[in-house]
Amino acid sequence: MKEDFLYYLWKFQKFDSECLRTSEAEPLQIISTGAQNNLSGPDFFNAHLIISGIKWAGNVEMHLKSSDWYLHNHETDPAYDNVILHVVWEHDENIFRRDRSLIPVFELKNIVDYSMIAKYRHLLESRHNSINCEDSFSELSSFEIDHWFERLYFERLERKSELIFAVLQRSNNDWNRACMILLFRAFGLNINGEYFSNMAENLSYSLVAKLGGNQFSLEALFLGYSNLIHGADQYSKELLTEFEFLKHKFNIPLIDSKPEFFRLRPDNFPTIRLAQLASLYAQRPSFFSGIIAAKDFNEIKFLFITEVSAHWKTHYNFDKSHNSRSKKLSNSFLELLVINFVIPLKFAFSKSSGEPASSLYEIVTSLKAEKNSITRLYNSLRPGTVKNALESQAVLELKKNYCSKCRCLHCELGATLLRNSVKYV
Repeated sequence: MKEDFLYYLWKFQKFDSECLRTSEAEPLQIISTGAQNNLSGPDFFNAHLIISGIKWAGNVEMHLKSSDWYLHNHETDPAYDNVILHVVWEHDENIFRRDRSLIPVFELKNIVDYSMIAKYRHLLESRHNSINCEDSFSELSSFEIDHWFERLYFERLERKSELIFAVLQRSNNDWNRACMILLFRAFGLNINGEYFSNMAENLSYSLVAKLGGNQFSLEALFLGYSNLIHGADQYSKELLTEFEFLKHKFNIPLIDSKPEFFRLRPDNFPTIRLAQLASLYAQRPSFFSGIIAAKDFNEIKFLFITEVSAHWKTHYNFDKSHNSRSKKLSNSFLELLVINFVIPLKFAFSKSSGEPASSLYEIVTSLKAEKNSITRLYNSLRPGTVKNALESQAVLELKKNYCSKCRCLHCELGATLLRNSVKYV
């Protein structure tokens, strides 16, 4: 058993609340359990209690055993001087404040329903194949799941917005520059995302804006900076000549590394993605304003209508040619961009500017769910659980930050399963 379980029991008063008494047999009445503290210091602040008819306001500390008070050296810490109640699973020793006054103890083990304890142990102490609630996940109602998934999705957006604000700070609060860095990262996907974003940080937005309208120059800049230009054909020579000119004119710093091709499908080769970015910024240097103004997926899709230059219609790299084919952005890639770049950017800008971003929910729920091992897992536990992009993003957050970390008591679904096991509430 972990102290998290005690926090849950106390916060939601999941115990027989009739005739509560301290370990000294003093009558106890809980007016307010207080606010949970996730930092250092007592576990709950500003609780309001009545003990033996006397009203108390102060902090509450929790341990599995009351003797843990001394194990954690609280008797010497002034932060614990205002503790008015020590809530424990098992009372094994009287504890005192620094001034040697006795702290009332409230023992839980004999007033918690056995079904809740059994459910807790099954969730957190039994061995499972995938997630702790795998055999009871299907018991949850659609309302409970939908409500929690919506919270999880916006929790995920909040976390992503922190990363965006870090990029914005490095960009001297220039949203256009931050947008470019984040867009390059999104185009690089997992394998080349960091490389692409570092490239965008080193190539200033002002330079890209100056070259706006010139697809050839932007292509030379992006491919040349990435050390990807090679070959004996005329186009390669022209690109390299253009990059050498740009490098000297704008004092562009050089790097030795290259982006990865390994394990990538041809459509995701860095040559193709950089050629597409060159086309996008040639058409629309102020890409950020268009993204913020877009109200639905069709308007966003219009922003990304682009086509690579003639050379890249017949090449995936500089070595071999193929029959001419379109290299427009696919619908599946566009949806990934909307999920991982457009919506988080719009959400972060809304937070920063105070302007509402009311269309985000409609946009994300209009997109198909992502297909991966995690979405397949939750759909196998409860068919139809993950139907759209909001829900697929929610289960990614759920798996990473709750299920994999056994944070069942911090999860609304885990708390619901525990709550449903109790006879009295």
